Amino acid sequence: MIMRGNVYFKDQFAGVIEQTDAGFRFTYDLEFCKKSDFPISATLPLTLESYESNTMFPFFDGLIPEGWLLDIATDHWKIDPRDRMQLLLTVCEDTIGAVAVKAVKK
Repeated sequence: MIMRGNVYFKDQFAGVIEQTDAGFRFTYDLEFCKKSDFPISATLPLTLESYESNTMFPFFDGLIPEGWLLDIATDHWKIDPRDRMQLLLTVCEDTIGAVAVKAVKK
């Protein structure tokens, strides 16, 4: 099953992050690339090619809470703390920073 999240940068749709059988993929939106002068992260420069990784991209992993806040999230939503994609899609819709991830409902 592929899990997907729409990625927003300052409330503007920026791209899609997906968990696939092979790992993780992040793809910028074409319109975002045309209009934006800044990537969502220095580690993910603007490009029309997809980024692929066997593990969660460090930038996105950094959006997930740690410590006692992670404990609260995993206990409340009954999520395995090792399921980084499910955590990202569940708790990163309203972050303190400029980037938010909203789960794509089927």
